[in-house]
Amino acid sequence: MKPPQKAGRAVPDPESGSRLRRMGDDEIRWLSTADAAKRVGITPRTLYRFIDNGELPAYRFGRVIRLKESEVDTFIESCRIEPGSLDHLYPEAGTGTADEGDGDEPT
Repeated sequence: MKPPQKAGRAVPDPESGSRLRRMGDDEIRWLSTADAAKRVGITPRTLYRFIDNGELPAYRFGRVIRLKESEVDTFIESCRIEPGSLDHLYPEAGTGTADEGDGDEPT
């Protein structure tokens, strides 16, 4: 009986003689800058700005920049908007400012 396989994608396993093994959760999954930008839903230019500002960790291998999928996911979660934190975007209701009204009153 074979041991249960871990979830993940299959990769070659030269040690066991088996052609494939399952990639475990502890292995790093790397994203290109284009893939990371698509995952976050931003342009590559914005992604580079986040990297340059230290908001998103990235790694340079020669001339290639890669990001860890887990760190991109952590960055996405850190950008979550808390409920009730956007009150500053809504105008105050019923403040009675001079520019409110129907225009019939003299100023």
